[in-house]
Amino acid sequence: MDQNQKRVLIIGGGFAGVNLAKQLAGHTNFEVILADKNNYNFFPPLIYQVATGYLESSNISYPFRKLLRGKDNIQFRMGELLEIFPEQHKVMFSTGEVSYDILVLATGCETNYFGMESVAKHAIPMKTLSDALQMRNTLLERLELASRTQDPVERKKLLTVVVAGGGPTGVEISGMFAEMKKHIIAKDYPELTGSGGEIYLVDGLPAVLTPMSEKSQQYTYNALMKMGVKVKLNMMVKDFADDQVHFANGETITTKNLIWAAGVTAMVFKGIPAEAYGKGKRLQVDAYNLVKGTGNIYALGDTCIQVTDSNFPQGHPQLAQVAMQQADNLGKNLVRISKSESQKPFAYHDRGSMAIIGRNKAVADLPKPKMFFSGFIAWLMWLFIHLISLINSRNQIKTLYNWMVAYFTRDQSLRMIVRPGANKELIVPPVSSKPVI
Repeated sequence: MDQNQKRVLIIGGGFAGVNLAKQLAGHTNFEVILADKNNYNFFPPLIYQVATGYLESSNISYPFRKLLRGKDNIQFRMGELLEIFPEQHKVMFSTGEVSYDILVLATGCETNYFGMESVAKHAIPMKTLSDALQMRNTLLERLELASRTQDPVERKKLLTVVVAGGGPTGVEISGMFAEMKKHIIAKDYPELTGSGGEIYLVDGLPAVLTPMSEKSQQYTYNALMKMGVKVKLNMMVKDFADDQVHFANGETITTKNLIWAAGVTAMVFKGIPAEAYGKGKRLQVDAYNLVKGTGNIYALGDTCIQVTDSNFPQGHPQLAQVAMQQADNLGKNLVRISKSESQKPFAYHDRGSMAIIGRNKAVADLPKPKMFFSGFIAWLMWLFIHLISLINSRNQIKTLYNWMVAYFTRDQSLRMIVRPGANKELIVPPVSSKPVI
């Protein structure tokens, strides 16, 4: 490492982490280390399509080392974060120790079960690529089991799906299930005809897609109901046990399948003082994304809460666009600091929000000028935005091909149950406590 270089350690290879690394690529004043517990980047908005067999996991993921080829000042480090030592300017990973001059936390968030242990144990999460593959296997296995069982009550439990969470993920996966039930399951499992089994979308709030406009909310509600999804609002999940989803109002739904898309929470980092955390366990940062009480630790995206933006005094929404824009601003500010120039505070530019409901059905809200789109036009907008947001042309081409096949055939052929075999005992060398980088 050049003595004149500053080592920037970025933890988390999602939207914020990758965007910041790209911002600093080629700047010889910085040595950048991008660290992540996985060796690949993935695109969270489309994991539900992996979970339902419409896309392969490789369509929405890409290896970090291949992504960073040719960027001489950037290295990749695989490892799980264990502890931060701010005074020593170092981080302990499961794979060893790394020192830093500047630390950037961009770890995103994790599933929030609101303290409900039974829900955490038995519900199906929808947060990571591993979750999506596990969900695909689980639901396909339950379809197979339903096709064999002679007990009509047990069969209905296996076929009923409850999706908790009326945000974009919950809406999108509910719509996908409704289309699968009508066009795929009816053909693949003719023996299940007339067996019952419902799709429920439940939320504790009085509307779906609450961050969006009333027009989007109403259109989405009506579209889902027409597709056969039973939308139940003002219904807060309290427990999931003995094949029963229990709600705060005393109602229950009998099912073996509770898909959890109801909330997220930021992560807590060992070594960061408690007073640095704010609402939702998000790290409090200033206008430049510097963590409260630190001099060289920054946080981006879902990991942080920033109340200095006059348009968002309660903090920004936990969206990919916020993470990417904060990363872009921080990257430029770090370059400015290296040149002894003044920094620029972050201000979020809302580019709108959208959600897909099903074939030819979506909603989109644009802020400036304020416009609402629904139906086929919004559906095309959603496809285009998500396609160009994938990390490279390889993923874009593969995803577009899969979408075209699914659109014209109303089918897909990725419904394989694939599970890894039992792990053999591995001999793992001990991790050195000395810095390896």
